[in-house]
Amino acid sequence: MPLIETSDGPMWRRRATKKQLLIWLGWLVGIAIATYAWQLISEKTIWFFVEDAPRQAADIGTRMIPPKWSYMNELWRPVWDTLNIATLGTVIALIIAIPVAFAAAKNTTPHPLVRAVALFIIVSSRSVNSLVWGLILVLIVGPGVLAGTIAIGLRSIGFCAKLLYEGIEEIDHTQVEAIEATGASRAQQMLYGIVPQVLPTFAGVGVFRWDINIRESTILGLVGAGGIGLELNGSINTLAWTQVSMILLVILVTVIISEWVSARVRGAII
Repeated sequence: MPLIETSDGPMWRRRATKKQLLIWLGWLVGIAIATYAWQLISEKTIWFFVEDAPRQAADIGTRMIPPKWSYMNELWRPVWDTLNIATLGTVIALIIAIPVAFAAAKNTTPHPLVRAVALFIIVSSRSVNSLVWGLILVLIVGPGVLAGTIAIGLRSIGFCAKLLYEGIEEIDHTQVEAIEATGASRAQQMLYGIVPQVLPTFAGVGVFRWDINIRESTILGLVGAGGIGLELNGSINTLAWTQVSMILLVILVTVIISEWVSARVRGAII
């Protein structure tokens, strides 16, 4: 029975039979799905490896200590490539996301069909992980930084455009109406009435996405799309665990610095 707050204080009220049955049915369906999923997982799991996992993890952990500090000299270029992938990918995404966002917003789209196409672009971009984009692009343009940059850009378009078009729809329309009353054209209304209101959102979204892309670009090398992930993949394949620990430390420091820069920039903008 649910506890209901009334003017006389809390009071227990009995649920209707139909509502109670629906609740129990929901629990029954949820438990059945969880049980079925567990059975599928159990059938495809080699439990001997699971039992042996703690020993393997401890063994690899001891092999990773101490990190190979001298290997840092070979990581400066991959770190620089990673930063370039994240930065250029974010710029590409913003260039494409801005017109897509204006096309997707209800108050700026020129036609419902155009809005439908823009929303499809947003959804399709967000539906594919950056690793999948990277894997596809490595096959198309070859391995390297170019594939990683385009992958980050394609992945970021949907994220940026979604937040931007939501910001456009939430503007103060009285400012646009005031500009419209002066006889301004549609383009002038957007330029002087909408763009100034959403500029902080544009900048904030761009910096926020750049921070996310720093993290994503560190693993794109696992599929051959350049960056420090390429070094990580090579070190794992050759069982060079001291190099792996050094790379993981570099990735950690890079992400912390990018988080700090992102927070400071967003604080200055907002």
